[in-house]
Amino acid sequence: MAWQNMKQRKLRTSLTTLSVVIGIAAIISISSLGEGFRSNITTQITQFELDTIMVMPSVFTSSGQMRLTQENATSIQNNITNVKVATYVKLVPFPQVFKDGSKNATTFAALGVNFTEFKEIYPERFDFEQGNLPQSLENNPIILGHEVAHQEGETLAGVGDTVNLVMSSNPPIPLPINFTVTGILKESGAGSLISLDTCVLVPANLTTTIPGADMIFVKVSNQDYAETVAKDIRVMFSNQVTTLVPSIMLRGANNILNVVEIFLVAIASIALLVAGVGIMNITTVSVMERTREIGILKAVGAKSRNILAMFLSEAMLIGLIGGLLGIPCGYGLSHLFSYTLTALRPTQTSNQQIPIQELSIRITPVLSPEWVIGAIFFGIAVSILFGWYPARKAAKMDPVQALRYE
Repeated sequence: MAWQNMKQRKLRTSLTTLSVVIGIAAIISISSLGEGFRSNITTQITQFELDTIMVMPSVFTSSGQMRLTQENATSIQNNITNVKVATYVKLVPFPQVFKDGSKNATTFAALGVNFTEFKEIYPERFDFEQGNLPQSLENNPIILGHEVAHQEGETLAGVGDTVNLVMSSNPPIPLPINFTVTGILKESGAGSLISLDTCVLVPANLTTTIPGADMIFVKVSNQDYAETVAKDIRVMFSNQVTTLVPSIMLRGANNILNVVEIFLVAIASIALLVAGVGIMNITTVSVMERTREIGILKAVGAKSRNILAMFLSEAMLIGLIGGLLGIPCGYGLSHLFSYTLTALRPTQTSNQQIPIQELSIRITPVLSPEWVIGAIFFGIAVSILFGWYPARKAAKMDPVQALRYE
């Protein structure tokens, strides 16, 4: 009966259902974009090996900033459980690489490293396009990142070539050392906040007199131990160091996205509540129009609960149909929003100032089954809630008065 009554009032039913479709579509589109953004951020952060910790000084002493050394790295490896390897790294920002005084390439950073230990930190990223890991420190070996070696379609230097480093200070400071290229890395993307694509790797002992930042990279035996190991490191150094743990970044990003997503969905839900008011209005009008019908139904034996169920069934069907139509509409809308946001994103100019890989903000909407089920039930619940009052009013009608209604 509910379905037949809705078919008799097709235009009114369609407009009421459309309001529910809009509300559900708004919720699905925003939640799909939120899940897509969460997936994008998670993918980007998980590229930063979650089993790696970066340790940096955080305290200044009377003689300047606290220094970290290879001895500190050795102490971490020997005295803290679940540490697989710890190695000292010297970050020297903004050098230029010269070959034969003719070509140069501005790089993000030079890293002074122990080659063997640093490869244990990033084993997947030491994939060589040319050459290999230096077997000795003779001739001052240097490894070039992919972007450093390839500038504007030209190769800066090849394996066996001699290059020089010049610090980008004022005036520039050339290092009195010639480096021999022993390897060129393949493109590997970001890793623990540092992109090896835009770095050069040199022996750590050659960077001790150059101004730069001291760091210790720690690889744990399992990423689940990363936070515990980071805490133990801070305790070892009496909280005079800062530890960067990618897994904490991932959890923090998820927490922020949860709050933002709930906030945006709550705003979108207002559209569905407005649709609920429309359902109440239409159902009230329908009750008034069908007063005589209600009286006849009661006169032939229909109980109050039958009348209540009939009107609530109409409201429920509107919510169900609106939900089923709103889901594909919302998902399609999320793709349109994603495309529009990507198309309108300002073009970023090249800014090679820090060795951090740029994160892509391309969002591919993700339709979560939980949101689909939740949206359908929410649509039905709102429809029933706002249809309850007019349905209850119809159920309580006196059949004699209803039959006399004109």
